[in-house]
Formats: sequence, structure tokens, C-alpha cells
Amino acid sequence: MVEVEEFLEIVDELSAEIPLEFFEGLNGGVRVMEDCKLNSRAVNNDLFTLGEYHRNKAMGNHIIIYYGSYMRLFGHLSKEELTNRVRKTLRHEFRHHLEGRSGLKDLEVEDEIYLRQYLNNKNKSKKEETNETN
Repeated sequence: MVEVEEFLEIVDELSAEIPLEFFEGLNGGVRVMEDCKLNSRAVNNDLFTLGEYHRNKAMGNHIIIYYGSYMRLFGHLSKEELTNRVRKTLRHEFRHHLEGRSGLKDLEVEDEIYLRQYLNNKNKSKKEETNETN
């Protein structure tokens, strides 16, 4: 398992891969929270938030990466595999930032489609369980 200090280094190294221009308007930067964040739409406590992009006039625009969520889901991975997962999330959140600055919402739509598929699959599973017990 990667300790939080090493995770912070991973996020810093991955942030350095991002072109500086992409940080424009991201005045709150990239933050790491130690929390394990359960998605508010999770069924059976099985959907965790790995990262978030926040647009906030008072707090500034910023990206949060959740160390606890990563450890919960991917704590068993090697450092290299974990780094690749974090890279994917960081780029996802930067895409939110860039699309938000340009007025696009394509990724928001993709995220909503993913959540709907997740919820549909959960509903199907519940129906199948109900049918099996009847």
C-alpha cells in the first residue's frame, strides 16, 4: 500500500506532466484529500469518488484527488499501476476544467451516462435477486 506522502509525490509528478497552460484559471490548484469519498448516488456503498473538479467563486477552481478512495479500491496495486490510475483521474478532472472554461459539458454528459448505467445495472441486479427469492 502506498502511504499518503508517497501518494502526494505521485500526484505532484503527474501534475508536472500537464501543460502549464492547462492550469490557467485553476487558481486552487490540485489538492489531495485523505478521505475515502462515497459517491452520493452509490448503491450498497460500492461507488467511490476518485477525483472532483470544483468551480467556486469563493474557493477558486480546483481539483481534488481522494487518497482514501484510491486506497480503498486500488490499495493492492503496485506503485506503477496506481500511478496509471491516478494519471487517468487527473486528466479526467483537467478535462472538466478545460471544458468548463470553454463552455462545453461533454464530459459531464459522459459522467452522467456512466452513472445511469451503474444505476441501471444495480436495479437489474436487485430485480434478479427479488425474482430468485420469489
